Amino acid sequence: MAWTAKQMLLAVMMVITGSINTLSTKWADRQSAEGRDGNVHSFDHPFLQAVGMFLGEFSCLVVFQIIKTYNRVRRPNQEQNLGNQSFNPLIFLPPALCDMCGTSLMYVGLNLTYASSFQMLRGAVIIFTALLSVAFLGSTIRKVMWTGIFIILVGLALVGVSDIIFGNTGAQTDTNGIIAGDLLIIMAQIIAAVQMVYEEKFVTRYSIPAMQAVGWEGFFGFIVLGILNIIFFYIDAGAFSKLPTHKLEDPIDAFIQIGNNWRILLATVGNVVSIAFFNFAGISVTKELSATTRMVLDSVRTLFIWLITLFLAWQDFQILQLVGFVILLSGMCLYNNIIIVPAFRYCQERRRAGRHMTQVGGEHERLVNDTASGTGGFQDPTAT
Repeated sequence: MAWTAKQMLLAVMMVITGSINTLSTKWADRQSAEGRDGNVHSFDHPFLQAVGMFLGEFSCLVVFQIIKTYNRVRRPNQEQNLGNQSFNPLIFLPPALCDMCGTSLMYVGLNLTYASSFQMLRGAVIIFTALLSVAFLGSTIRKVMWTGIFIILVGLALVGVSDIIFGNTGAQTDTNGIIAGDLLIIMAQIIAAVQMVYEEKFVTRYSIPAMQAVGWEGFFGFIVLGILNIIFFYIDAGAFSKLPTHKLEDPIDAFIQIGNNWRILLATVGNVVSIAFFNFAGISVTKELSATTRMVLDSVRTLFIWLITLFLAWQDFQILQLVGFVILLSGMCLYNNIIIVPAFRYCQERRRAGRHMTQVGGEHERLVNDTASGTGGFQDPTAT
């Protein structure tokens, strides 16, 4: 069935805003500006950037409330279909904490590695989610899905190896930093898998509207990580921090740098706005089309990010990374039962149908020949 104009718009919105989210964060990481000490240094504030991401998610809850209020005022006598509203918002605190830890680790890793590697390595979440689903949800993983997981693992290994071999070609990166960044992103996917399994076990049974659920997680993440940013200001991270004060995070320095460089301001606003529209588009694609379509579009987003980083010369072309991406995509298709398995089954059905038609045609031809010879399809027992 052909897509409608609305579905096409949502798909394009998801790919574009998802790409902007990753690229804007990386663009901010590549900028430098005068900080609170009066010296120019790189923008290294992953924890504050994570707060911005949660602010974008929290805006989904604000929009949900605005829509609910608008419909109530416009149609006061008509009951709204808001799903289940009898739930304790605190059920979103554990997944918000997981999202907070995972996102912070990923943004630290993104600051150290390539934007394309960041997006590709996020595919590791499938592996950890599958393993945790078997352990805690009693899920059954079919053989073809295990095959997909193994192929994903091979693709991830190739992406990691390509970063190790070609990592020292980047202008603002070094091999050790890239390896550390890749490992942090992989660790973040373990936390993201825990979040997904928790949501499937404890949250999905409440049938809460998706935009409201994303908004509540964003609210808790924004509050908790916002408080932690203040605490991080008093923690000396030593050589781990690139900030002049060597603090784990310095929000004051971050806002001063944002005010001194319009590019950082634009990238930060782009991060907040794009994550809000990306979540809205992703939820809508799942509702209008399917979760499988959302996964395919997310893979397209990965390809877009890789091509744009090459165009902007943020990294050099690496054939091994391209091979790794193709293998990753193949593994995801196998695991999610799209393209490869359906195409194989379609070819088998066509082959069976062709074999059946050949048999029917041969039987028909034999009957025609027998009728023409006067036997009517039966052999005369008296014939010699």
